[in-house]
Amino acid sequence: QVQLVESGGGLVQPGGSLRLSCAASRKLFGSYVIGWYRQAPGNQRELVATVTDDGSTNYADSVKGRFTISRDNAKNMVSLQMNNLKSEDTAVYYCNVRGPLYGLGYWGKGTLVTVSS
Repeated sequence: QVQLVESGGGLVQPGGSLRLSCAASRKLFGSYVIGWYRQAPGNQRELVATVTDDGSTNYADSVKGRFTISRDNAKNMVSLQMNNLKSEDTAVYYCNVRGPLYGLGYWGKGTLVTVSS
C-alpha cells in the first residue's frame, strides 16, 4: 500500500506561481506512472501532468509551457511547478500513482489551488 500526501496549495493571483509536492510513504518500485490530476467544481477529474518510472512526461494541452512535473526519487516525491497561473487552473489537485504493482492505483486527499485576484 502507498499513501500519498499533497502539499503546497493556496491562493495566488493570476500570473503567479505555486509549487505542489506529493510525498509517497515508501519508495516506488517497478513500472509506474505518478502524477497530478485536478477537479474543479462541477467538472470531472482531469489529467494535469504525469511522469513514468523511466522519466517520460505527459502534460495536458492546457498546461503545456506553464507547468513542469519533476521527481525526486531519493525523497519519494513528485512536484508540480505551476507558473503563469490562470483562473481556470482553480481546482483541487490530486496526486496519483498507478502501475502493475499498485492495483487500482492510489490517490492522495488533494490540495486546493485557487487563482483569483
